[in-house]
Amino acid sequence: MVSGHSNVRGAWRTQDRSWIGWRFVGPFMAVFALVFLAPIAYSIYLSLFRTRLIGGTVFVGAGNYLDVLRDPQFWSAFTRVAVFLVVQVPIMLFLALLIALAIDSGRLYGSAFFRIAVFLPYAVPAVVATLMWGFMYGTRFGLIGNINQALGVSLPDPLSPGLILASIGNIVTWEYVGYNMLILYSALRVVSPSLYEAAALDGAGQLRIIWAIKLPALRGALSIATIFSIIGSFQLFNEPSILKALAPNSITTYFTPNLYAYSLSFAGQRFDYSATVAIVMGVITMVIAYLVQLRGTRKAV
Repeated sequence: MVSGHSNVRGAWRTQDRSWIGWRFVGPFMAVFALVFLAPIAYSIYLSLFRTRLIGGTVFVGAGNYLDVLRDPQFWSAFTRVAVFLVVQVPIMLFLALLIALAIDSGRLYGSAFFRIAVFLPYAVPAVVATLMWGFMYGTRFGLIGNINQALGVSLPDPLSPGLILASIGNIVTWEYVGYNMLILYSALRVVSPSLYEAAALDGAGQLRIIWAIKLPALRGALSIATIFSIIGSFQLFNEPSILKALAPNSITTYFTPNLYAYSLSFAGQRFDYSATVAIVMGVITMVIAYLVQLRGTRKAV
């Protein structure tokens, strides 16, 4: 009888231990399903229907997706953020790389203060940063206007249709250079000092050390920073949304895909089509980020 009771207790203990892991991850999984999986599932559900003035809501299957692929406003917004990505992301990552290398070199005077100063803009909320830069861009009330008045010149309007994308790129670069710098600098800090010592004994200079040791060590970190930057570029929303009030002639309701989806949903009450735009952009972003990650992995191998 004692042996039988022991076996039962042992079975219960084994079963109880098997649930210990789920007890730890259970709260996270519940929140993850509630705030991430459920909205995606609901968006997919909305994208399969269309609300009409006559006939109400009807099931259209892939009809909304076909409309998005034929929508010139969507492709105009997508092309704009693609150009933004191709131009702004390399500039931002190049600046972050230069700063990270400068700080890691140990030759930069006041490197601790400089590191904090470069990272500080990332701590500024995007809304505050955009309002601040929007004020400086102003030709009537801001810094550009004050310079024009003080010097008697006529500087180009940063909020004009031809310069608005570059102005937004400047804001985003100012915000995220420090963030990417920290990723790259952290990767440099884990490089073994013995590699630098061996290179110095072989007579390698700083440029040779950077090219042969530091840049290969940064390959993974650069890949991660690039993926994050691609995702952020395709999600561009805060900056154009806030600047729209200051430059209504330069920023349309379909300036970026996210702004287009927002306008469709909250101004046009087209929730089904807005959800479709969001899903299409999510798939495009996922595919491009995966291809970049795959290319980075192959180079590392």
